[in-house]
Amino acid sequence: MKILQICHKPPFPAIDGGCIAINNISRGLLNNKQDLKIITISTNKHPFIIEKIDQNFIAKTKIEHLFIDTKLNIVDAFSNLVTYDSYNISRFFSPDFNQLVIKTLQSKKFDVVHLESLFTTPYLETIRNHSDAKIVLRSHNLEYMIWQRLAAETNNPAKKIYLNLLSNQLKKYEEDVISKIDGIAAISYEDEKKYKKLGCKAALETIPFGIDTKSYKSVKKTFDKNNLSFFHLGAMNWKPNLEAVGWLNKDIWPTISSTFPNYKLHLAGKNMPQWLINHSSKNIINHREVESAIDFMNKFDIMLVPLLSAGGIRVKIIEGMALGKVIISTKIGAEGIEYEDGVNILIANTDKEFRDKIKWLYSNPNKINEIGDNAKKQIIKKYDNDLINKKLIQFYKSI
Repeated sequence: MKILQICHKPPFPAIDGGCIAINNISRGLLNNKQDLKIITISTNKHPFIIEKIDQNFIAKTKIEHLFIDTKLNIVDAFSNLVTYDSYNISRFFSPDFNQLVIKTLQSKKFDVVHLESLFTTPYLETIRNHSDAKIVLRSHNLEYMIWQRLAAETNNPAKKIYLNLLSNQLKKYEEDVISKIDGIAAISYEDEKKYKKLGCKAALETIPFGIDTKSYKSVKKTFDKNNLSFFHLGAMNWKPNLEAVGWLNKDIWPTISSTFPNYKLHLAGKNMPQWLINHSSKNIINHREVESAIDFMNKFDIMLVPLLSAGGIRVKIIEGMALGKVIISTKIGAEGIEYEDGVNILIANTDKEFRDKIKWLYSNPNKINEIGDNAKKQIIKKYDNDLINKKLIQFYKSI
């Protein structure tokens, strides 16, 4: 099949969950002998760095990019509130990128145009006007739900009003988009159900985030229950991560630190704010941005995912499970992942529950390897990239 993949950020370098998810789709399609062309938006946050891209990948995909300045503009954001347009989405539209879409569609007849995330959907009309290809949205999450949850969490009345406005705009936009596309490749079964509730009539299939399970080599460790190490890994320019680490620092870790003075919390992620760096202590070590997420995770024992607002699927949980890590997560953090609480993950939704799970591991250290091993088996069974991409190709053919 001839497939055009339009991305809202480059698949390389794979510096965050979104990039990894895009990259895995791209490589999976190539590994399954599909004829793939990629055009991508690049931004200040996600620049196009050709030196970071494998030459074979460039040759096969003939990847092209165009820079769009997506930085927040207060005047534009306010005017979009007044006109009820979604500024979150319109920031990703550029006349120049629109021309690149047209040029690409005119250069070859494609069977499928694969849109990575809602942020590439401003080009829907252009695609319809210049191609007969089926349009499939690769949904990373339902964007409006992230803002809806953030609005529910805040105690600031003005902020709550603003976030609810953003959420409502995005919901209307998403409802409009799903009426115009041919298929949605949802990243989780939960998201598939949510699209059905929105009245989606397009073809729907759950295509979860997949990984090359063979490349995740776990390091077998002997655990000292008196000296366990915990970690959180996530980009700090994503609001839900910032909110999660704030909660971890304020309400969860202080009690753990006083109960278990030898326990250490390791934080890592790009765009680490100064207040969080200043908060470092002998029990909280801030690594800022790390070169290898896998190497970082392999150094420590237990992953903490105290997310209060998110959507889609958490890539770092999939990766942590693949490395055989015990993960303590909120239900929201683990949303979209097939898991069994107490078997291959531990679920905690309040600060007390987080503390209780950590105390339980102290009392049952043999469970650390057991739960970690079960987690790894689950990822191999359900989230292997080769199996998932075969399913995606079948979905393309069925539309």
